[in-house]
Amino acid sequence: MNLKSILSEKRDSILKNWFDTILNTYHPDTASFLKNQNDQFLNPVGSSFSRSMERLLEELLADELGIDKVEKYLEDIIKILALQGIAPSQSLSFIQELKDIVRTELKTEIISGRFSDELTVFEKKIDSLLMLSFDIYMKYREKIYDLKANDLRNMTSKLIERANRIFEIYGKEKFQSEDIVQVDSDRKLEKIKEVTK
Repeated sequence: MNLKSILSEKRDSILKNWFDTILNTYHPDTASFLKNQNDQFLNPVGSSFSRSMERLLEELLADELGIDKVEKYLEDIIKILALQGIAPSQSLSFIQELKDIVRTELKTEIISGRFSDELTVFEKKIDSLLMLSFDIYMKYREKIYDLKANDLRNMTSKLIERANRIFEIYGKEKFQSEDIVQVDSDRKLEKIKEVTK
């Protein structure tokens, strides 16, 4: 019997423990809901995590990692974790913890010295997942920062438009976007005070 066969037999236990590690990043009440609510429509996050982790484990057990498939399954998990705003080390720790879970499941085999070469190959695949996960995490964090920057830009633009309307009504000079950036805060306050008199 090889490592792949034993891990396939222990698959359900591995997946359950692995799923629990990802829930550790959540508040206990949220974690309990994600773990116990089985309806995929009421619990799309838990369902997505569970389904993607199952497929990731299948890919890890395959002879070769299908990078395109692995990337898609990782994205399904990481795009949710990236929204939490916690450190990448905490968000992505679930991948590294898979090594500990597998080693716990294989305690007897490891003590007897079986599968050491196969286990090394398996753990290198997990390391590859971790590296890929970091890239994916950073891609989604950059998207979030871009969205926030665009929102701020839009909000600033609307404020400038409103300020210009007020200055038109009261016959004052118009603000330009360069003014907002270059004029010191005292001068801005003076202009606003003039308008609101």
